[in-house]
Amino acid sequence: MNLNPTNMLRCAVPAALEAGRAIMEVYNRPEADWEVERKADDTPLTLADRRAHEIIVRHLRRSSYPVLSEEGKLSPYDERKSWERLWIVDPLDGTEEFLQRNGEFTVNIAFVEKGKPVCGVIYVPATRTLYYGFAEFGAFKIGDTSVLKTDADIIRQAQRLPVGRSAKGFVCVASRSHLSAETEAYITLLRHRHGDLQLISAGSSLKLCRIAEGSADVYPRFAPTMEWDTAAGDAIVRAAGGRMLAAHTDQPLVYNKEDLRNPDFVCSR
Repeated sequence: MNLNPTNMLRCAVPAALEAGRAIMEVYNRPEADWEVERKADDTPLTLADRRAHEIIVRHLRRSSYPVLSEEGKLSPYDERKSWERLWIVDPLDGTEEFLQRNGEFTVNIAFVEKGKPVCGVIYVPATRTLYYGFAEFGAFKIGDTSVLKTDADIIRQAQRLPVGRSAKGFVCVASRSHLSAETEAYITLLRHRHGDLQLISAGSSLKLCRIAEGSADVYPRFAPTMEWDTAAGDAIVRAAGGRMLAAHTDQPLVYNKEDLRNPDFVCSR
């Protein structure tokens, strides 16, 4: 598969959409057994996570690149370090939001080259909203994926990001489920700097989408995240002209590291 936006999107977007449909089949049956269990890090895993993972991997295997998925078997770093190009996937980002049934969960698919996220696709199944971005190509949003009838519609029906917004003042977006004391302290500093600061909450990678589309100015995260939580959103933010930097070094995040945990970071327009 050649590294051009059309080919990448033809691979990743159908994967995200089909995974999203499978997730909603589970979500819309709250009376059914969601097969919820807790992983070693105490994060939840559901039937929807598993189904989405299987679908995405099936699609991405059509490319010649390996897949690093939250729900897949983790290859040892001695093998991964030779992967100059790979997919990084979170089949269901925001499982806690999924369990709370607030709709704020996403499908995240990123393509990484030499540690840099160059393509990102984020799908919001509950609202059928699609975000995508590609380095040097731009970032885009499709508000309702039901308009997608052909591959060409992925480009034709998209709105370029960032877009204008009606909110006044400085807008900070923060985690709905993981607001740490350090993040709250950072927000306090922002309030002193921007007296009219507006704080909004969102789940999953929707926070990064808010930055990319321009509806929020900054997203500080001083709490644990993994590479699959951020890779797709990072790619979209960068493609939209924003920045996502490690909080203590001001350097861009790097992916496919030996330790897949991210540093604390600040994402901004």
